[in-house]
Order: sequence, then C-alpha cells, then structure tokens
Amino acid sequence: MNERMAFIGVTTGSSSIMKIFPAWADELELPTRTLEGVDIALDADDAAFRAAVERIKRDAAHRGALVTTHKMSLYTAAHDLFDELDEFAVACGEISSISKRNGRLLGHAKDPITATAGLDELFPAGGFGGEREAIILGAGGAGLALSWGLAEREDLPSRIVVTDTSRERLQHLLDVHAERGTPRSLLEVHDAHETAGILASAPEGSLVVNASGLGKDRPGSPVPDGTFFPRAATVWEFNYRGSLEFLQQAREQESSRDLRVFDGWRYFIHGWTQVIGEVFDVEMTGERVDRLAEIAEGCR
Repeated sequence: MNERMAFIGVTTGSSSIMKIFPAWADELELPTRTLEGVDIALDADDAAFRAAVERIKRDAAHRGALVTTHKMSLYTAAHDLFDELDEFAVACGEISSISKRNGRLLGHAKDPITATAGLDELFPAGGFGGEREAIILGAGGAGLALSWGLAEREDLPSRIVVTDTSRERLQHLLDVHAERGTPRSLLEVHDAHETAGILASAPEGSLVVNASGLGKDRPGSPVPDGTFFPRAATVWEFNYRGSLEFLQQAREQESSRDLRVFDGWRYFIHGWTQVIGEVFDVEMTGERVDRLAEIAEGCR
C-alpha cells in the first residue's frame, strides 16, 4: 500500500517541508516518506475543498493532511464530511489537521497548541507583567488561535488588540471569545487602517505579531511604511518564507528601537510536528521536537 500524507495550502512546492518530511519520516520511522502537496487558490470555491477532503476520506492509503491558509474555508466547505471534530475546531470554525482512526475521519484545530508553544518560547511566564500589550495583525485562523492562547495565560497582557481588513473575521473572533468567556475589557478589535495608531500608542515591550498572511500568501505588510514599532517590542513574523516585508520592516528598526525580532521558523516546526504526531499517532515530546528541529535546520 502506497501510504502518504498531504499538505493542503497555496504554494506548497516552495515550502521547506517538502525536503524536511522525508528526513523526519526516517527519524520517526513513519510508514511513508511521501508528502503530497495540494495547492488550492485563495479564491477557490467550496467544491475544491470538499474534493480534497473526499480524496483523503475514501483512500485507505491516505493517512491525513496538514492544512494551512485554508483552515477556515475548509471547515466551512467540508466539516460535514468528518466523523469527529475537536472542541476548538468547532468553536473556531477551522481545521488544520486531518487524520484517521479506525476508519473514522477526524478534524483537529492544532493552532492553539502551536501558537502557545511558540509564544512560550518568545514570551516566557511573567513576560507581560500586566502592562505590555499583545497586538495581533490578522484575525484569521492563526490570529484567532494566538488570541485564545494569550487569553489562557496566567500573566495576561494589559490588553489584546486584533486588527483585520475584514469586519466578518473580527466579529467571528469576538464571537469565539464570547463563547470562551474572555473578558470584553481584555480584547479589542480594530480595522486594519488603525494599525499605525495602535502601534504608536502601545507600551514599551509589547508583542506585535503578523498573523495576516501578508508577506507569504500574497506580498505586502499589515504595517504601513514609515510606522514605528513600540520601543523594546517583541516582533513576531508568523511566516518564515515569502516576500516577508513585515520582517524586513522590523529588522530595519531592530537596533534603533531595541526590538527582539523573530521569524516563523519555530512556529513552522511546532505546527508540523503537532499535525504529524496526530496523523501518525506519534507522541511529540519536547525532546523529540528539538531533535526534529535540529534535522530541519539542515534543510532550511
């Protein structure tokens, strides 16, 4: 049986995972070294997502998939094809992991785990100190997951600010947090046009994250040219590949504004290891993830 796993995205062929996956498969002794890229356009209709899920569901040799970019669209189009969805997938209306157990098709939203793991590395316990803000540029699946993880922390930011160009995505984020019970005083949402002013008023040492997809799925940055980041901010670009304009903006101010700047490489590692663990039923311990990260570095 020619077993395989899929990667559902937009430009999967240019991802480092295509080189990394076979090496990880050897390390983990997985039953396959084959990762199949499935590119779906940003403006694709529901039929494209349903077809992708149906192929996985009916093929006994297909183990599952990681979904990026299209997490919400795939849920909207095809959630009824799954036998079981986890709590966060239902709450947030997104699927990032497709797997099988005993002939049943399972959908998981792994982004909260991924975002929290990455956040804990950049902002350890006590990092917000009750004064610093968390500013998330983008209210899609990744931004929603990070906002959830932030709201779960014991050391809460003074406020969580989320911007987006879509009023619908912002409202969806608010609805999810209302169901969670997040205090409304902790969370603010704003149109993306207000980004420059939000950054200008943010306290020193705040967290600023590009979760918009700009700089990877399409060129650009959510931060207007000429905008200053908060002094001593931690700036986190969720992407590790693409045109990366946001990352370049932060690098240009790194010294003058005393910034801590990070790309999305560790986020990428955490995201893939979480889904591979689910698809192949492998426990991803911290030690194992570190070993896989070491292997991946040689393929970056």
